Amino acid sequence: LAAMQEEDELVLEAARKAIPKLSFEQHKGQAGRIGVVGGSEEYTGAPYFAAISAMKAGADLAHVFCTKSASPVIKSYSPELIVHPLFKIAQYLIKTLPLISYPRDAPKALDLINEWLPRLHAVVIGPGLGRVDSILSTVKDIILALKQNETPVVIDADGLFLITKEPSIIHGYTRGILTPNIIEFRRLSKALNLPCTSEDLSGSITETIALSQALGGVTIVRKGIIATMNEAGSPRRCGGQGDLLSGVMALFSFWTHNRCCKIYNSFSLKWIDAGAVPPTLLAGYAACLLTKRCAAQAYRKSGRSTTTTDLVAEINSVFSNTFEQK
Repeated sequence: LAAMQEEDELVLEAARKAIPKLSFEQHKGQAGRIGVVGGSEEYTGAPYFAAISAMKAGADLAHVFCTKSASPVIKSYSPELIVHPLFKIAQYLIKTLPLISYPRDAPKALDLINEWLPRLHAVVIGPGLGRVDSILSTVKDIILALKQNETPVVIDADGLFLITKEPSIIHGYTRGILTPNIIEFRRLSKALNLPCTSEDLSGSITETIALSQALGGVTIVRKGIIATMNEAGSPRRCGGQGDLLSGVMALFSFWTHNRCCKIYNSFSLKWIDAGAVPPTLLAGYAACLLTKRCAAQAYRKSGRSTTTTDLVAEINSVFSNTFEQK
């Protein structure tokens, strides 16, 4: 336990060093421009939680790329978010011509989003995306473009459905993070012909490492397993907490990729290059820690009534107490 706590503190210190300090010399955008690709007529809360959580954790700007029908709803949640209603034609066809084969999503959707992709520091793929083939086809092209730009990517929810269908999309991309729950993890493992039967912690960790290796070094943040094991979190399992996690993880991923730092190990009395710890690992650890502590703090206040909105309200307090450099 002592060794685990020492390792946790070293990783946490490395994550702290990657966080940019606030100063009057900075200009808008330097602390993070985060994109969220997701949001459909049925699911508008998920992309909102991902985007607003990134901003509450310190991102300067957050963009949501969603369907036309989801756009006004997401805009109504918060004026801070920049909402782009790019996925249009597919949604119209679903309602009017349900029996025909769908063409690709709006012909100009990829061209329009390509104007924004080079400006984004990290992108979340999947919250509230839905599983319409035409939209998923466009999202596949978005992921390929982000890889070409070497942009950190966090893939969650319906984005994982796409990866399960075509694992090659993300294979070998070491700036990518997948955040599956247990069901999504099993589907990914099955798609790659890997076993997923362990019920104990040690076996689950081994399976998670095997999946990461099978995907060519992509970081796997397996919910409930690979995440700050010393943190209790909350017994409340309201929807939206995973969206908060993915949003702050994208922001942390930008920061950790953007900063090269060293940490001092007081046990060995020497400086350690934090570059030895993969930026995606630092981002995953920091985001899980923040989310769990927000959940615990919100639950102490609201108990059974806790919702993700309550967690979002705790981000500033938890971030300040956990990560701010003194």
